[in-house]
Amino acid sequence: MGKQSRSKPLTTIKWRLFLIPLAYVAVFTAYRTRFHQWTTRVPNHLEAGPEKHVPKNNKDSQKHLLGRLLGGDERLKLETTQFACDNATHVGFCVANQQVRIDTANLKVYMCSYNQPETLVRPYPSEYIALTNTYITPVRILKGNITKTPESCHYTHLVPVIVFSSGIIGNIFHEISEIIIPLFLTSRHFQSSVQFIVTDYHLQFVKKYNQVLKHLSNYQVIRTGSKTGTHCFPGAVIGLKYHDHLALDPESNPKNYTILHFKQFLRESYSLKFKNAGEIKKPVLLLVSRKDSRVFVNENEMVKMMKDMGFQVIIRDGKYMSNLDVFSKVINSCNVMIGAHGAGLTNMVFLPEDSVYIQVIPYALKWPADTYYGRVPATKMGLKYMEYNIVVEESSLIDSYGPNHTVITDPGSIHAKGYEAVRSVYLSQNMTIDLSELKETLVEALDHLGEKDLITVS
Repeated sequence: MGKQSRSKPLTTIKWRLFLIPLAYVAVFTAYRTRFHQWTTRVPNHLEAGPEKHVPKNNKDSQKHLLGRLLGGDERLKLETTQFACDNATHVGFCVANQQVRIDTANLKVYMCSYNQPETLVRPYPSEYIALTNTYITPVRILKGNITKTPESCHYTHLVPVIVFSSGIIGNIFHEISEIIIPLFLTSRHFQSSVQFIVTDYHLQFVKKYNQVLKHLSNYQVIRTGSKTGTHCFPGAVIGLKYHDHLALDPESNPKNYTILHFKQFLRESYSLKFKNAGEIKKPVLLLVSRKDSRVFVNENEMVKMMKDMGFQVIIRDGKYMSNLDVFSKVINSCNVMIGAHGAGLTNMVFLPEDSVYIQVIPYALKWPADTYYGRVPATKMGLKYMEYNIVVEESSLIDSYGPNHTVITDPGSIHAKGYEAVRSVYLSQNMTIDLSELKETLVEALDHLGEKDLITVS
């Protein structure tokens, strides 16, 4: 009996000693996994957190939502092969309604049901192919065995993924028109149950549009690059749907969204106060100022006249526009915006509906002004669009070239030489505004806002 009583504790001690290293390995592995996840999510100091519970019928609903991104033959192909691409857009985008494994270090997407040569997708919609080829890293889609072993999937996700690039940034027109609106168009119908992977990652972009990103997805953005691991998803979209400049076609998107739905989304995301211009009790005018080109030479005189007419005038240039959390509220507090043709006019997306938007069109820039910031996009945003067209006497070009130069007499010949020629000449001009002519335009703006008393005084 004595011998038995002593051997039992000894056996217990041996087992405890055996379990200690196992416990250490388990704890260390879990810690290392959490730390690795922590370092690969964006912002870098935030943990993405556990994924939310997914309903039992979620796989069917995910397939349905993925399928709605395509139409016609492409949707039929997706249903039969579980993979299809829409090449009608400028660079195309692809949809997979099957398990995918994404190597975020090397931008490779693996699928089981993929029986074609390697597909390269540059996940950025732009008509400027030379730029995308230069700045946008292609995503490679390949055939591969998808298993859920720890070796093949460092992270297993319960929601589909949208992969897109933030590679061309620094110009708000391109950011809104070619990334943010297409991202809304591609992801909104998932009702935030979707993950984003950002390629050609720029922290500046993620910070600037953080409100948009977190209102479109319940999950922290995953960045690509070295040591980011392999992620497995139940489906994927590589690239973004794109319709046109600052545009949403309600006939070609999953929920028939219009640009007005996008503006409502921005109001919700940035907690903007005003939906309609009539909610602002006085005429508040935002003057988009420029410092390097297309400058209003007599800006001070313009502002004095505007104030004398009864406008509260807010002046902002490009340096104020990077913090959208603040600047969006400034724009939304105005019911008139005026500025020279350029990227700053993209901020009209934050104006209340029925506001007045006045584009000052520099000499010989009528076509790009109409195409990018003109009547069509403005009207669809619910704005009163007006133009102030610069005549040659108001342009600095008359002093630089003289009245008989081809730049003045035959602008079409300069446009025929391409964008660089136009940029160096017409996009570089400055303007001295005819105040009496501008006043007529502003009187019309006051009339639209119902400010009859101010029109009488002015």
